[in-house]
Amino acid sequence: MVIDLPVIWAALIGFVVFLYVALDGFDLGIGLVFPLLNEPGDREVMLNTVAPVWDGNETWMVLGGASLFAAFPVAYSILLPATYLPIIAMLCGLIFRGVAFEIRAKARRTQHLWDLAFMGGSAVATFAQGVILGTLLQGIPVKDHAYAGGAFDWFNPFNLFTGLGLLVTYAALGCGWLLFKTDGDLRRRVRMLMWPLAALLGITIGVVSIWTIIGQPAVADRWFALPDLFFFLPVPVLVIAALVGVFLTLRREHERDHVPFLLTLAILFLGYTGFIISIFPHIIPPSLDIWEASAPRSSQIFTLVGAVIIIPIILTYNSMAYWVFRGKVREGDEGYH
Repeated sequence: MVIDLPVIWAALIGFVVFLYVALDGFDLGIGLVFPLLNEPGDREVMLNTVAPVWDGNETWMVLGGASLFAAFPVAYSILLPATYLPIIAMLCGLIFRGVAFEIRAKARRTQHLWDLAFMGGSAVATFAQGVILGTLLQGIPVKDHAYAGGAFDWFNPFNLFTGLGLLVTYAALGCGWLLFKTDGDLRRRVRMLMWPLAALLGITIGVVSIWTIIGQPAVADRWFALPDLFFFLPVPVLVIAALVGVFLTLRREHERDHVPFLLTLAILFLGYTGFIISIFPHIIPPSLDIWEASAPRSSQIFTLVGAVIIIPIILTYNSMAYWVFRGKVREGDEGYH
């Protein structure tokens, strides 16, 4: 039996990208809700909830990019020129955010400037990721296995809206994380903030879904063709159920604080699943599938050996970081010094 390596690599890259979006999503989300939570000591506590894990979360982005280059070099060579400017903006945002994270703990007179850098870097990086997502959903023009569009094809209303939508998604995820990790008055205010963010998240998902179906007939055919409709219908149904669960949990003051965060993660996973359903097996929709974009089989086998070794190692040290620093973070706890 011949192993279908492109399918295995597509699954691995999909897994790695989702881990990045989920893990870095909530700490980017903390930067997005930074302006809304500014009582004395709030921001130090918020940053301390992710201080032990935020840089490890970004490991998955590096691994995802390297894996795409190794396993699907044609897709890599098309995606980069199609989204050069959003990618550069994302990297600049992540750099500003990372530098601000490190320096603001020591800064005194200029701490407010580093706060702005942290907020701005988080917003720019998130928005750029949303634009890249929208670009993939809308499709990228390809001719002779090369990008056939212009430098600003990504700049259109749909992609800009998906950028805004990801800002809402990460903000809700960050809020859920803070509810899980904080206590006292900060927890109470985070709980109040979660209500409008969850509502905006539901509206955003609905708008993007309808806009995609109207604007992309191929996606509509994929979702509504029988019998596929019966297999895919649980995805939107579960999204609605998870949103209802978030609101019901927020109504109960003494409900377990981890539940809204887990439900928001579930919504993110279901949205990601919907994205995969919409484009698979294309890696550069609408015309380039995973088999056409693949590296030679020998290259995929060689790099797969490395991935099988390195992914469990990264999962192990990431899991250990979350386990060691589990529990609530309170003002006055040992922080980022």
